[in-house]
Amino acid sequence: MYKTIKVEQDGAIDWLTLNRPDRLNAITGTMVRELWTYFRSLELDYTRRVVLMRGAGSGFCAGLDIKARTDPTEELPKPSGKGPSPSLSAIIKLMRHCPQPVVALVHGPACGGGLALALAADIRIAGASARMNDAFIKLGISGCELGLSYFLPRMVGLSVTAELMLTGRFIDAKRALAVGLVSEVTDDETLEQAGRTLAADMLRATPLGLRKTKETLNLALKLNELDAVLDLEEHTQLGCMESGGDFEEAMKAFIEKREPNFST
Repeated sequence: MYKTIKVEQDGAIDWLTLNRPDRLNAITGTMVRELWTYFRSLELDYTRRVVLMRGAGSGFCAGLDIKARTDPTEELPKPSGKGPSPSLSAIIKLMRHCPQPVVALVHGPACGGGLALALAADIRIAGASARMNDAFIKLGISGCELGLSYFLPRMVGLSVTAELMLTGRFIDAKRALAVGLVSEVTDDETLEQAGRTLAADMLRATPLGLRKTKETLNLALKLNELDAVLDLEEHTQLGCMESGGDFEEAMKAFIEKREPNFST
């Protein structure tokens, strides 16, 4: 179905692999269209509950494939302004809006657009070899691209953000963990298992509770008043409690010290 990505379903988990290992999974027009198609397919498919995103071969994603720009068939699609259409910025939006938590498993280089994909994920786990940078500033354009100026200050603060965006310096896994850019660092060999363990913990939540947590957290980031956030959270909790039997099953399973059996 796809040429530049691979999607494997493991129960309620999707393993999404950027699959151009010979080019360090660099982004082409075809990859943009395929990622856009994939993330759009998640919008109403609640059978897929968690997405683990990784790169094939020796890196996560080296950013834009500059050599492919000479191929007219690989030109990056741009927003049409006439309804939904594939583009890199559209993929970032879809990753944030899809109901499934997205976990980026980053090893080797994650540069430019590759860094943007990692930052658009809900959680990042880094392999020891991970090296990330804002490559845009080194390509003669602004370092503010594909949401980096939105995500980075919220994750690491303004000073570290300015350093990375104004210089294009690489940040390694150890420092990324120290500044809060990633939540865990593991050996490359155990990176996949770390993602699987995290996904398993997520799947212990009710399906609706997991979706609503991502949705509410994203909405809360847009609000500046505590009262508004409290009202939002209360509305969400009432909706989860009244949606069906999963809330009661979760409570019962907790008391009985067993795994819950959710219906939705």
